[in-house]
Amino acid sequence: MDTGKIFLGLLAGVAIGATLGILFAPDKGSSTRKKITKKREEFAQGLEEKFNNAVDSITEQYETLKDDVSGMAEKADNKAEGFIKDQGVKT
Repeated sequence: MDTGKIFLGLLAGVAIGATLGILFAPDKGSSTRKKITKKREEFAQGLEEKFNNAVDSITEQYETLKDDVSGMAEKADNKAEGFIKDQGVKT
């Protein structure tokens, strides 16, 4: 069986199960809607937090890499200047 079909079937099963769970829930509709809204907000906040953490991590890695590259460029520049002086080349 194709992996895509399995995934699609699983997704459809989850959707049908969630729908039936909501329809046959013992709570009133307004209570169920409040629960769904609360869960959605919690999920959105969690997702936003993960996204912000990922952005912070990437930014930190970028800054570290930028500093490393700047340091290497400075070292290379110093070595090149030393080499030029050792060779007696006038600039």
